[in-house]
Amino acid sequence: MAMQKPNNANEYIAAFSAGVQERLQQIREIIKKAAPQAHEVISYGMPAYKINSVLVYFAGWDKHVGFYPGAGAIAHFKDDLSVYKGAKGSVQFPLDEPLPVDMINRIVAYRIKEDEEHALARRLKKKK
Repeated sequence: MAMQKPNNANEYIAAFSAGVQERLQQIREIIKKAAPQAHEVISYGMPAYKINSVLVYFAGWDKHVGFYPGAGAIAHFKDDLSVYKGAKGSVQFPLDEPLPVDMINRIVAYRIKEDEEHALARRLKKKK
């Protein structure tokens, strides 16, 4: 889908049909609740949530919502995610199925922990 780069998540979501908008808003709320300290930004043209670095992204498509927690999280949760289509750093949640809220919460929590560990490692490296 060719769209102008959105300035914020509201603009991004508004560019989709009502059904996709509803699902995007759902996933946005789940992420915001799971990571209230994260800042909502637009990165790579899609909504993303960032603390020290980007935790997760999400994107709308015709038949699914793409969720992008990165390769490490996908590998960590590969058994849980095996029922969904996906790639190395992404998973597709079909629009005609309920969002796996608990799984999204666990993935975001995992990414927060991973993000904190990486940030700490960077700070310790700088002190040397």
